[in-house]
Formats: sequence, C-alpha cells, structure tokens
Amino acid sequence: MSSVYQNIIKSITNGDKLLAVLIDPDKVQLNQLKRSIGKINASQATHIFVGGSLVEDNKTDLVVIEIKQHSNLPVILFPGDVTQISQSANALLFLSLISGHNPDYLIGKHVEAVKNLRGSKLEIIPTGYILIENGNETAVQRVTGTMPIMRSNIQKITDTAKAGELLGLKLIYLEAGSGAIHPIPMEIIKAVKQDLKVPVIVGGGIKSKSQLDSAYQAGGDMVVIGTAFEEDEDVFNTFK
Repeated sequence: MSSVYQNIIKSITNGDKLLAVLIDPDKVQLNQLKRSIGKINASQATHIFVGGSLVEDNKTDLVVIEIKQHSNLPVILFPGDVTQISQSANALLFLSLISGHNPDYLIGKHVEAVKNLRGSKLEIIPTGYILIENGNETAVQRVTGTMPIMRSNIQKITDTAKAGELLGLKLIYLEAGSGAIHPIPMEIIKAVKQDLKVPVIVGGGIKSKSQLDSAYQAGGDMVVIGTAFEEDEDVFNTFK
C-alpha cells in the first residue's frame, strides 16, 4: 500500500495541487463534525490535518476517530504537543520548529513523543516548520516562546528551509500562523520552492481564491486552510 508521503510526491509529479483542511480539536464539537466533514468531502480538499496549539488530553484521538468514520481522505496529525498523537490517524507530521531556537521544539518534544511512536503504525513524516511574521502574534509564538522570521528577510527564510532539507526533513512547511493578518508573500514561496527538492506546504492567512491561487502559482505544493473554514464552512464554494 502506498504511503501518504509517496502519494503526495506522486500527486506533485502529476502536476496536482493539494489542499489540506486543518481541524483544531479545541475548536470543534464532536456532534457537529459529521456536517463539517461532509463539507470537506464535497470540496476540492485532498487531506485533513488535525492539531492545535492547545488541546485537551485525548480530544485529538476522539476527533480523529470521528473524522475517519465520515471521510476517506488521509488524516494527518499536525501536533502542537506530544499529547496530540492518535494511533487512528494515517500519518504524523513530525515537526521541527527550525525557525526558532527553542531546543524543546527542535528535539526535546520529539524525544518525549518516542514512547508513543515506537512500534506505532503511524506513518512518520519529518517536517521542517518555519514560522514567518505575519503582522500578528500567533499561538505558536506564545506556546513555543520563539519569534518568527521577518517576512522581509527572504534570504534567512530560504537558508533555513534549505538547512532543513539538508538535515533530511521530507517536507518544509511555511507557516504564517493561525489567524494571520497577511498570508505568506509569493516571493517567499517562490524563493523557497526554487531552492528545494522536497515538497513545500503553505499555511496561514489564506481566505480567498486569489490568495489560494497565488500560493499555488508561487510554487506551493500543498496549501492548508484553517481559520477560513472555521469561520465559514462554505468557504470552498468561493474557491471554485
């Protein structure tokens, strides 16, 4: 059976543009998920991400189980903490916050997570996570105690992304943050994509078709929609 990562690579090779919807367990009600997932199934979404900065213990697992009952899309964990691991998901983005200098989010949390991952059937995808300044403080900043890279410093962003690739990370995730005022500029996405061989994920602040198209045109292989869907579950109708 093909892995989630192999299917991502295959889709990119075929010229497909991927779209993930981020479900934050802390912001959803289990009894309303069936309706929400129905909206996602009817959209152009190709993946479902599950995770948040602050989530109650065990709620991630309950949310993943509920999603799997109503969708055949791959469910990928996007954890804000080691407590957000569900063996019911298809894969886990093993995130390294390479834009920051907090050792907990470079290796410390990963060591903590091993007890839940050793022997697990979850597909583990090493992912470089780069937080980029967007005009608003994000939950990631508060939780990790790290600062984003300034959007004006494109060289540092591209160098950080390349360092992640050279370390063997399989995905690079450019993140403006939940509720971002500004999405990541096209010139940043383009510069990073041109410098890498691994797929580039783009998330944060994307709320319109023009912003979605711009992220793809600049070289984003997968775009993540979170806040826009939380605010309006019919947002995908505007993306067609």
